[in-house]
Formats: sequence, structure tokens, C-alpha cells
Amino acid sequence: MHESAEELHRLQELLDRSHARAGRHLRSIITVGRRVSAAELVERLTGMRLLVLATVTTDGRPIAGPVDGIFYRGAFHFGTAADAVRWRHIRARPQVSATHLPGEEFAVTVHGRAVPVDLRAPAGAGLRDTLLEVYVPRYGRDWEKFLDTGTGDQADPRPPVYARIDAERMFTFQMRAPTG
Repeated sequence: MHESAEELHRLQELLDRSHARAGRHLRSIITVGRRVSAAELVERLTGMRLLVLATVTTDGRPIAGPVDGIFYRGAFHFGTAADAVRWRHIRARPQVSATHLPGEEFAVTVHGRAVPVDLRAPAGAGLRDTLLEVYVPRYGRDWEKFLDTGTGDQADPRPPVYARIDAERMFTFQMRAPTG
């Protein structure tokens, strides 16, 4: 967990505000007992969590696809290729939606703006360290080279690019086991 007390507080305010502004139907599904607190959420989202990320085409069509999601400092972050269609969409139209849905018992959905994060800048150093914590044990030390320089064997040898989703709304859902 990389969140400060202040970041947890802001995340809880976002979750509360999002739920309060949700429509009647959504609130009938995501009842008070099915919501996930900010503290519980950051524990559940440790490590890499697959997201389905939706971007917007020039004519307003949504395009969705999977990305590796990293929940860091109270926000989802994700990477992609510098020449990916989704990155072109984000650069032109940063509005995105993403959902982490490992099964029907737990879900997190976020709507907001994708903001590029430079991993070489001081502000991106913590995310870079977190990425190394997650991926080096899985893929070995060569993953750090990939992060810094790209693979060199693709049409676009540049390193991956990363973004943070600055959430305007975030919804959590957890199906709790029946009591009694």
C-alpha cells in the first residue's frame, strides 16, 4: 500500500461523492452494504490488476481493451505502447473509463481523464519503483530494461508510456457472503 492518510481520505470522499450522485438503478445494486471503503480498496488492488480501458474515437465511438492496471497513490495507472491506437486516442481525447472485474463478487469502475506520467521525472519515480516491484519478480531484471528502453525488436522500439486516471467518479462493488 502506497497511499498516505490524506490520499485515503480523498479516495473515500471520491467514492462517497460518486455513490451519492449515482442514479437510482446503480444505487439499488451498489447498496451501502456492498460498497468497498477506500482502505479496503487499496488492499484489494495491490499488484497488477487487469482493467478493461475504454477510450474514444474521433467520431465518438468507444473502443475498449485490456491493460495492466496498477493502483498507486489512490488512482489507477496503466501502460501501453507509444504507437498504440489507445495512446493516440488519449492524447487527443483524454476521457476514459476503466473497469476491474475479476468476477461477479467484486468490481471497480472509474470514469475520468488519462494524464500521462513520465517515469523519468521525479514525480514519476514512485510509480516506476512500484512497477519494478510488480514486474521484476514475474519477468526478471530484463523487464527494467524494457521499461527504460523498449524491446528494440518491434516496429516501435520506444519504451512503454504510462498514464494515471484522474477519477471524476469511481464505483466499487463487493458481493458479501450471506450472514446467518
